[in-house]
Amino acid sequence: MAPIAIQNASELTSTDFKQIITKPNPSVTTMELTNTGIEDTVEKTAPSMTDNDPTTQVNELDASKLIFERNKSPKAVPEPNSPESWAQNVCTDHMITCSWTSSAGWSAPYLKPYGPLSLMPTASVLHYATECFEGLKLYRGYDGKLRLFRPDRNSRRMLNSATRIALPEFDPKELQKLIEALVATDGEKWLPKSRPGSFLYLRPTMIANDNHLGVRIPNEALLYIFACIFPSFDTGRGTAGLDANPAFREKERLGLKLLASKEDTVRAWPGGFGFAKVGANYGPSLIAQGEAKARGFDQVLWLLGKECDVTEAGASNFFVVWRTREGKVQLVTAPLGDKIILDGVTRRSVLELARDRLSGQLEVVERRYTMCEVEEAVEEGRLLEAFAAGTAVRVMSQNQGGNLLTNLQYFIAPVAKINFRGTDLEIPTSEGDSGKYAAALKTWLKEIMYGQKQHEWGVVVEERQLDA
Repeated sequence: MAPIAIQNASELTSTDFKQIITKPNPSVTTMELTNTGIEDTVEKTAPSMTDNDPTTQVNELDASKLIFERNKSPKAVPEPNSPESWAQNVCTDHMITCSWTSSAGWSAPYLKPYGPLSLMPTASVLHYATECFEGLKLYRGYDGKLRLFRPDRNSRRMLNSATRIALPEFDPKELQKLIEALVATDGEKWLPKSRPGSFLYLRPTMIANDNHLGVRIPNEALLYIFACIFPSFDTGRGTAGLDANPAFREKERLGLKLLASKEDTVRAWPGGFGFAKVGANYGPSLIAQGEAKARGFDQVLWLLGKECDVTEAGASNFFVVWRTREGKVQLVTAPLGDKIILDGVTRRSVLELARDRLSGQLEVVERRYTMCEVEEAVEEGRLLEAFAAGTAVRVMSQNQGGNLLTNLQYFIAPVAKINFRGTDLEIPTSEGDSGKYAAALKTWLKEIMYGQKQHEWGVVVEERQLDA
């Protein structure tokens, strides 16, 4: 496979990059250095040839070589919204693993019983955060079929993340085939047709597992994929499990309450790796997230710089709908160009649906905007709604006594309040617990995910019958 062409990459060569390191040039930006470093890394990790002999071919990732080992001790499937599902640590019977070395490339992938991984204490991932991952879902549709939602986008994004963190490249189509092989095997049992409207959470992951403590580009890596049980998006949990009281859900479910970050707390920066789905984007943010929750907020609204550019809400993309002073209604979200924002699959889908189905009602805008603009829109009554979008967005739920019951999870979560510089900004929700645009977009997406509307984004997976 030829080296990947990184989108918006600098035209500097790897030789130029080395010269810049030895002879710094103040006219070269951090972004150019980052992009060139990615290109150089991709060349070194590309599995089409060895470093020493360019004529020696090594193996590319190939789903057709999948070796299947049936789990002879399968687990029972938990009941929907049971304590096991809320624990989010119960996985299906099987997983997929595939190893890579710089000398041999990708080995044959294995579909085998779910279980522990073996790592040496000196493994690169344990010291230098050389890992990336994806998050997507398998849905049991109301028509009885299993579907993935735009898995091609997740597979492409994982390739971008892998090359950013010096892990090996692969054909995204082969990764998608492996994902489909896992869910085709475990989907029938773990998402039975008797439970339409349910889903499994899927986590493809790649780590550098070479046994070497030195700081270097990894020579060994492990790709693995597993599926985990999650609770339902649209139900609360009381002490007895599922709380199905519609009055409770209508009255007590809250929109997101966000705490805007301060200038001395930064999640991502231009030329960094905010665009990549790597663990180093998440671990350092947990302290701020914990402080926000301790103060009664759901997530941090991440701002950047002295002008307080709005970026993301927690680990999710953030949107506002406002009316300009000229009277134009706009759906606004931060752009991808500075590589601060994750190219979310839900984000991309929201923008495409809005452009297609709401073109006569609002203008879709991707641009830098500040928290001061949001504050002014609230004060002038021009802010119509705001919401976060991602594979799973957490929302806190409280009972009448104010006690926390659980974290609820949505893929589109309306925002009810933002605390900025000590002041609470109340965000309108015209539909009761949501704005009308967020509600419409969520409905359209759910219809595709669960097969209520036929769409190319909903990829049907044929189920595999396991031998007894």
